[in-house]
Amino acid sequence: MEMKKSKSSLKAKIQRLGTTLSGMIMPNIAAIIAWGLITALFMAAGWIPNKQIATLISPMLNYMIPLLIAYVGGRMVYEERGAVVGAIAVMGVIVGSSVPMFLGAMIMGPLGGWSIKKFDQLFQDKIKSGFEMIYNNFSSGILGMILAIFGVFVVNPLVTAGSNFMSKGVDWIISIHMLPLANIFIEPAKILFLNNAIGNGILVPLGIQQASQSGKSVLFLLESNPGPGIGILLAFMIFGKGTAKASAPGAAIIQFFGGIHEIYFPYILMKPALVFAAIAGGISGTFTFQLLGTGLKAAASPGSIIAILLMTPKGNYLKILIGVLVAAIVSFIVASVILKADKTMTDDDDLEARQRQMDAMKSESKGGSSAITDGQSATEQVKKYEDVEKIIFACDAGMGSSAMGASLLRDKVKKAGITDIPVTNTAISRLKDENGLLVITQEELAERALQKTPGAMHISVDNFLSSPKYDEVVLNLKVLNQISPSEEKKDVVAEDANDELGLQNIDFSVLKEVDFIHHDQRIGSATMATSMFKDRLKKAGRKTPVKNIGIDELEDSKERLVIVTKEAEKNLKLRYTNVQILSVSNLLEADEYDAVVAHLK
Repeated sequence: MEMKKSKSSLKAKIQRLGTTLSGMIMPNIAAIIAWGLITALFMAAGWIPNKQIATLISPMLNYMIPLLIAYVGGRMVYEERGAVVGAIAVMGVIVGSSVPMFLGAMIMGPLGGWSIKKFDQLFQDKIKSGFEMIYNNFSSGILGMILAIFGVFVVNPLVTAGSNFMSKGVDWIISIHMLPLANIFIEPAKILFLNNAIGNGILVPLGIQQASQSGKSVLFLLESNPGPGIGILLAFMIFGKGTAKASAPGAAIIQFFGGIHEIYFPYILMKPALVFAAIAGGISGTFTFQLLGTGLKAAASPGSIIAILLMTPKGNYLKILIGVLVAAIVSFIVASVILKADKTMTDDDDLEARQRQMDAMKSESKGGSSAITDGQSATEQVKKYEDVEKIIFACDAGMGSSAMGASLLRDKVKKAGITDIPVTNTAISRLKDENGLLVITQEELAERALQKTPGAMHISVDNFLSSPKYDEVVLNLKVLNQISPSEEKKDVVAEDANDELGLQNIDFSVLKEVDFIHHDQRIGSATMATSMFKDRLKKAGRKTPVKNIGIDELEDSKERLVIVTKEAEKNLKLRYTNVQILSVSNLLEADEYDAVVAHLK
């Protein structure tokens, strides 16, 4: 148990370090793309050479991007004061440097934020009233000056030497054709949600440095190549079973054109051997890119084929497409062999079932919310949602898959008529522990999310883009106000009300059981309605049994009252002639329930 906990903690620490690095790069991807487009279009060898516009290239690379990185790094540590001090401090490593100071910015930004944070902790409470503005401005300015000078004489030489060493190391690895082996580590790391840490925290800074010297870099393609993912999804489209096969085409479109690589991770988690298909595709793709001598001008984020082609240098489009195609073909072949050889894969062994099973087990183990079962009190389950005022999807970078997950749930919440609970997304590093917060995150990131927001309600899912837990969340929120019917309604039941509610044809004197019908194996509204109805009976002191059964398990007897939706009533009457039927428009919100409870024993 201790070893398992230690491994989990180590993984969380690695993810946290990766998030810190990528968290400084991700918000500035737009700036890197802007620099890449200007370079590709207006440099001397670009599509539209323009000497005047090309003067933007060097200042943007050497000043703008490092300043932005340091600003964001400082803000991650200590909000705006940290951001400003971090930006001041990084000037010390930028000025006089012979290489773009991305690494220096990733050091000085957080250092500046940490320094002013500690300074405030020591002195801010000692400042007399009326002197706060003087303290705030001069403390930031003086500390920023000291750090900038420290950067000039200490950090700049060290980072310059380190950058040159890493640059030469990358060039050496490329020269001996060993770069493709990096995918042995990159592809499995992506499945553990370290893709942003590797891509944006390590490869992008090194790639920009290489691109500034040679005009392009293959490092931008190591993590963002969509080939391995599309190959695996194509294999599922042809050789998969059940929901995995049915959902693969949509996932392939999102992955290849939308650049959301996380969407194929559950397919690999379902069949872990498929990681070898991803590795094979990654290695072959990188080898092809290196063999053809191609690369990108700047980072392609997200890893979409569209973004990749936009960052492709003039004359390299065919080479890039060949590399992506080779990666896709190789991963498709390996994945196809694995899927065809897997005799355990049946029609029932589908993606949805796996996700539901893993969601339930992992959620319970981490204290998350699990689906209601027949023996569980609906009140107990729903009341967990009483204080929810805001729902946040949190992922490593706060973009991509979490944004799509938030969009999906936002749509479900809107359709359910819930208008007072906002659904947004953010990076885990920017989560704040606040009242009324429900955090939804991926399983691999659940531990970190819990550390950031211990007071929030947490739900973890395997896949942001497809989880049965979304319906459960909406269901619980929707029925929150339905579990405590007023005492007045319980005691006031008149015959005319019975007629109005359609109860006049029910003979309550012979009833011995109330049944709700479900039509499949999924946890749904019938299960929830059963549990809620039991609560009503218990509060009213009634002892009539209430069950949730399959339609084939129903006994055709007048002693049974079956509660169904109006849509299901016709089918029920065709199969059973003796049962008593109450049809309602909504199993969860029926006005008839109070009258029924009042008549039962």
